[in-house]
Amino acid sequence: MIIAISVLLICVLLFAGISVPLAFGGVLIFLAYTGGHDVSGFMPTGHWKLNTVVILVIPLFILAGDIMKNGRIAAPIVDLAEMLLGRIRGGLSGASVVASAMFGAISGSGAATLTCIGAVMMPHLRRAKYPEGFSAALLVAASPLGLLIPPSSAQLIYAWLTQQSVLKCFLATVLPGIIVASLLVIINLIMMRKQTDIILPEHQEQFVKAFSKKSLAAFPALMMPIIILGGIYGGIMTPTEAAGVAVIYAIPIGFFVYKGLNWRIFMDTLKESSVTIGVVMVMIFMVLIVSRFLIFEDIPGLAQDLIFSISDNPIVVLLMINLTMILIGMIMDDFSGLILSATLLLPIATSVGVDPIHFAAILGVNLGMGNITPPTAPLLFLGARVTGAPVQKMLGPTMIFIIFAWLPTLALTTFVPGVALWLPELLLG
Repeated sequence: MIIAISVLLICVLLFAGISVPLAFGGVLIFLAYTGGHDVSGFMPTGHWKLNTVVILVIPLFILAGDIMKNGRIAAPIVDLAEMLLGRIRGGLSGASVVASAMFGAISGSGAATLTCIGAVMMPHLRRAKYPEGFSAALLVAASPLGLLIPPSSAQLIYAWLTQQSVLKCFLATVLPGIIVASLLVIINLIMMRKQTDIILPEHQEQFVKAFSKKSLAAFPALMMPIIILGGIYGGIMTPTEAAGVAVIYAIPIGFFVYKGLNWRIFMDTLKESSVTIGVVMVMIFMVLIVSRFLIFEDIPGLAQDLIFSISDNPIVVLLMINLTMILIGMIMDDFSGLILSATLLLPIATSVGVDPIHFAAILGVNLGMGNITPPTAPLLFLGARVTGAPVQKMLGPTMIFIIFAWLPTLALTTFVPGVALWLPELLLG
């Protein structure tokens, strides 16, 4: 009975808008005062789990993403994508998807991607007379690509929690990320083909010269993911070391190449990152403690028994797991949702024959889709604040992107294991 009340309390607090750390902290207080549960015995779990070099990758990538955002490192990437695609109807909005994928590969965060690319792209889209609600919805739908395009902080946490290969988790989400991005671009082009109000840029006679100039300007920014991924996949750096290199590389690029950073902005960036890192780490600490308690009380086993009492068909079980993860993604941020889902649902998925690396891709797609799915949809409401577009105008296009881009990718990723496992098996065996 106490366990059921605890789970219900988490849901009520989260739906009421209480932050994740406070919601889980409230549950811990409830358990401490109801008796029979020594919460202090679970506290060392959070400490020892966080007391590892691997977890440093999270604050380092958060800092790298904030430096990219405030140092204008994303702007030349956007300019290059705009030049390549902007001269066709729907090309400029399609460029926002490409830019989101590129930036998400470094930031690893849907919120950071949406904040940066949304702030850069939305004024361009407005000037070109793209529909406001559609443009904002597309930016929202593309922002979770940071969960899928490596190096992904979310996949690093998953690999750390489940003791899986980081490289295999990275590779498992590459194809799902490419599929989502491609479908978003195609749907965008189809929907925009009859928008005659869109203003297209004039034809540039010296396209090669202009392309060379913009490519040269974007080169330092594009080198960042190449250095990170090349170092990790080449065995030169660990993910934590690669995150540190990303920060060290981004600072001079932001100061001296793109000149978006000065001393004041850099100090503000450090403060901004410190607040974000503090919230994330406290949140992870709280979720780890509650997750440990849930494991101690065999909640995953009880959840497994409940699901198998409904059906033992692997397809039905996977559908229920997907639905649960989407609901978690609707009310939680990507980090806390990932920790809770990996703890509770991975044992159930493996019991029906799902490989843990395959589950990494399923998890990434589910949580990404959950983050943009109404009615709660944390990224949808963040997108409204960043772009200034009304949520009401964004709902219709968002549902179209979910139904025709994210859902097909989720189905392929879940029921065609090769979508997730082909690259890891091909490159790493």
